[in-house]
Amino acid sequence: MGLPRKLKNMMIFNAGAAYIGEANSFTQPKLTRKFEEYRGAGMDVGVKLDMGGEPLEVEFTCAGPMRDVLRQYGAVGVADVQLRFVGAYQNDDAGSVDNIEIVVRGRHEEIDLGESKPGEGGEMKVKTAVSYYKLDWNGVTEIEIDALGMVMIVGGVDRFAEIRAALGIF
Repeated sequence: MGLPRKLKNMMIFNAGAAYIGEANSFTQPKLTRKFEEYRGAGMDVGVKLDMGGEPLEVEFTCAGPMRDVLRQYGAVGVADVQLRFVGAYQNDDAGSVDNIEIVVRGRHEEIDLGESKPGEGGEMKVKTAVSYYKLDWNGVTEIEIDALGMVMIVGGVDRFAEIRAALGIF
């Protein structure tokens, strides 16, 4: 029997600045694929064909307004903002701690300063459209997606290498 890994603490970095005591939560990108149903001659049942990935986004919440995030609003390039999430996940039966790090590049799609009331903390919520995503687990890259570079590496296997080669993109 084993126990699951649980997030014991985390850190968010925005353009290298650590949000110590300021960040409250981080929503990781949902990794989704777009499928198209296909049933051809001689097939009793259809199959779903992989038509590529869906756009990625992350969200994070801070305990109040963050000037550096506001100054990133309207960034021109699709990879102008770099965010990094670092989580310490501990397994309570063994006590071991895993380091999971997510690096994304993109630009903020939504900045919500929320409701302001005297005597209440308030929150700032940020949604960021992602063009680059990398997930490392204890220093090993498990998933890397570079939408502009046509790269998708999963478990050390570059799933687009043959397609890039067929297109003459190296």
